[in-house]
Amino acid sequence: MKLQSTSLRFRLPVLVGVLEAMLLALYAGFVTYGDNANAKLQTNETNPMDNTLYKDYPMFTDVQVMIFIGFGCLLAFMRFYGFGGMVFNFLTATFTIQWAIVAQGFFNLHPDGKIHLGVINLLNAEFTCAVILISFGAVLGKTSPVQLLVMALLEVPTFAVTEWAVIKYLKINDAGGSILIHIFACYFGLAVTRVMYRPGLSDGHAKETTSYQSDILSILGTLFLWVFWPTFNSALALRGDDQHRAILHTFIALSSSTLTAFALSALLNKKGKLTMADIQNVTLAGGVTVGASVDMMISPAAAFSLGVLGCTACMLGYKYLSPFLARQFKIQDQCGIHNLHGLTGLISCLAGIVAILMASEEVYGPSLYETFPYRAPVESDPHLPELQILIPGIKAGEGRSSQEQALYQVAAIAATIGASVVGGVLTGFVLKLPWLASPPDEFCYDDELFFEVPADYDSTSVPKTSCSPDDVKV
Repeated sequence: MKLQSTSLRFRLPVLVGVLEAMLLALYAGFVTYGDNANAKLQTNETNPMDNTLYKDYPMFTDVQVMIFIGFGCLLAFMRFYGFGGMVFNFLTATFTIQWAIVAQGFFNLHPDGKIHLGVINLLNAEFTCAVILISFGAVLGKTSPVQLLVMALLEVPTFAVTEWAVIKYLKINDAGGSILIHIFACYFGLAVTRVMYRPGLSDGHAKETTSYQSDILSILGTLFLWVFWPTFNSALALRGDDQHRAILHTFIALSSSTLTAFALSALLNKKGKLTMADIQNVTLAGGVTVGASVDMMISPAAAFSLGVLGCTACMLGYKYLSPFLARQFKIQDQCGIHNLHGLTGLISCLAGIVAILMASEEVYGPSLYETFPYRAPVESDPHLPELQILIPGIKAGEGRSSQEQALYQVAAIAATIGASVVGGVLTGFVLKLPWLASPPDEFCYDDELFFEVPADYDSTSVPKTSCSPDDVKV
């Protein structure tokens, strides 16, 4: 019999009611239409096709698919936790986007003290949502929906403050979000799961398994993420050649990491077979590894190499590092986010720093100062008007050298990791509060605790005899 203390009957409705009432008050007081959605600002001289909707909405829809279908299916890989993986992803993502619109908007208030809402706000909120869902992967199956909503409630403002501080004061290049999305999400999630360590799960769990159907659903999520990842990496890049390079580099890195993943999966399996967990996760490593330098002139060959390198690090992390962290540091990283987002994110940051150090006008031409706006000459520099004649869009920067910009990147990495770990530790302690319906160890990874499940949810199929390629004779 399920424990009464995990009942959602009052906990979930009360929490959702409080959160939605809070958000309604904030929306009523601070959110209004942006210029492109405000009917008062439209005249007979307004060209509807100039509306930013047509520029931002295609990007928004692609990321929307990644968030709700890609992540949702990917997280449904456990045999007895398909509902939890997909439905809790749906719940958490929806609330996160609502909350992120306000939390991020407070750092970009207009002179009238309002958040001017447009599709770009929704797009930025979905990037924040990706952060929360990555962190969610570390505690998948070990948390209640109440805990997940509280986790999102606390992580969103922590991320918003970190993002604002890094962008405003450190002024870095991170078009693909390797620092502010992948690294922040990874170490926040690891800090949460470390605080919520469960000794009873240190030797595994009977229901911590997959099935034929759940693995197929999960690989479907991988395919959605794979197909739309070029949009994710390019959406915030500068329009034009920067965004074009971002799409090219992401596809090249994803394709090289995918082929490498297949090869390594067979190589590292003692029976010489492919492992579905490798295909579901490691194939995506290239999209993360190329993120920090995705809009730079790194060359297609470099993007290819980063895909291979990221995939190799990710694969070895799953095989060797995750068990080590669980055994020695009590970090129970359920989905291996440290491998797919942490290790690859750090490699990406290193590659971005190298690309910044190598960037010069000889390689980029005057558009160097569009890709790296903080390296542009200061207002008083006589070189600035000369550049503006060639490219009128160039604005005065801070006159940073490549070495100075690289140091700011390093500072951003350190600040992001520090903020995410502190925020994750504090959040972990909050999630341990007894009234948040935390599942007991014996009911982790089990949909029956929080869902009405069909009669066949735990049905078992007829066992098959194991077959190795070495046993097949022609």
